[in-house]
Amino acid sequence: MTTGTNHPAHTAEDVRAAVARARSAGRSWAALGARERRAALLRWKRALAARADEFAQVIASETGKPVHDARAEVLLTLVHLDWAARNARRVLGRRRVLGRRRVPSGLLSVHQRATLAYRPLGVIGVIGPWNYPLYTPMGSIGYALAAGNAVVFKPSELTPGVGALLARSLGEALPDHADLLQAVTGPGSTGAALAGAEGPSGVDKVAFTGSPGTARKVAAACAATLTPLLAECGGKDAVLVAADADLDAAADAIVWGAMGNAGQTCAGVERVYAVESVHEALCSRIVSRARALTPGEAYGPLTLSSQLDVVERHVKQALVDGATARLGGPDALRAPVLGPVVLSGVPEDSPAVTEETFGPVVVVNPVRDMDEAVERADASAYSLGAAVFTRDRAAGVALAERLGSGAVSVNSVLGFAAIPSLPFGGAGESGYGRIHGEEGLRAFAAPRSVTVRRFAPAVDLTSFATPREKVARAVELGRRLHARF
Repeated sequence: MTTGTNHPAHTAEDVRAAVARARSAGRSWAALGARERRAALLRWKRALAARADEFAQVIASETGKPVHDARAEVLLTLVHLDWAARNARRVLGRRRVLGRRRVPSGLLSVHQRATLAYRPLGVIGVIGPWNYPLYTPMGSIGYALAAGNAVVFKPSELTPGVGALLARSLGEALPDHADLLQAVTGPGSTGAALAGAEGPSGVDKVAFTGSPGTARKVAAACAATLTPLLAECGGKDAVLVAADADLDAAADAIVWGAMGNAGQTCAGVERVYAVESVHEALCSRIVSRARALTPGEAYGPLTLSSQLDVVERHVKQALVDGATARLGGPDALRAPVLGPVVLSGVPEDSPAVTEETFGPVVVVNPVRDMDEAVERADASAYSLGAAVFTRDRAAGVALAERLGSGAVSVNSVLGFAAIPSLPFGGAGESGYGRIHGEEGLRAFAAPRSVTVRRFAPAVDLTSFATPREKVARAVELGRRLHARF
């Protein structure tokens, strides 16, 4: 696994120059019609698909994840880019209709025709993570480009090669727009320069993915210039397992959601709440499946070596607090590839329950009923994703609607990740704002309201020439209507 030392550490001056290049390229990009942007982005998508193996190899070399995982990440990226390119005109184009409803002018302004359109923001700064160095930032980059913006992308210092290759691939696929996507590489100071630049050298919005602590620093930098921020800051996702659930299916999904990518998934499974009557049977199935995994083949090492300290602290403290290690334990936490760890009976105030672990560790705790499961799931400071397992689909949907998470899957985990029309994001320590879907496109555009006067109203309330008595009668009539209906 490499750490990208062959890529430069861009300075604040470099960042300002990149923003300037992107802004210049963005003007012609924004001036294109929506159909032309769609065609261009689909050309880029096809080029990315043709180079899938090249991208997968770079991802695998920088993160340590198996190539088969990296290829799946590339596929998810293509799915989302395709949707953003094909739907931007429908979602953001000028119209008098929202869905099947007109944009109403209302009785008071019946003489006005109301229209709604969206304009690009300009240049979007994207600060990406290392765990999914292509899929996650492209949830902002692809949608921002589809909305008519230019982008300056600062990848994680652990995965700079992915960012550099991504920017280069766009320039090669779209030579007329070669500067539209700029990559700036380097440590945290490079990201700080991107978020904190002022005036014409600054970006018009920042999309950040990373830890809550770093997000607060980025938010402070953005606040100084009133630059809007979209922040996705991780999760502590819970799976709720009802008494009637298919335990084999639940265990299979839990192990994949908890151990996939070595547990380094913001919406991965870290907590499980199973009703007491099935808790033991579920634990047995989870342990059996997790024990069958071959670390190094099923998943790779921790990409960030210092994360081992966090994982080790969580597991050791859970055992001190009275938890039981159903599989693994401190002895399984040997670098570079950690063995899977399954804990049960972990107190709800233990770090393994309250803090993001980001390793191949899952906590499986019993609960009295699904009401208690919902209560415990929502007690977390994080609020990103969740899952519910029950044979009663209607009950599963009802439970999903009770949960405070931004995305919930019923009888699967991470079901929303491959559905580009669904928005993704959370609240609390998980951040704010949404990527993906229509909300994701609108996150990188500014609504613009336009009214066109069609005829002179009987009583013009926006003219001093209208007699005061006539205005008073019209206002009183309006008041009476609102008082009655």
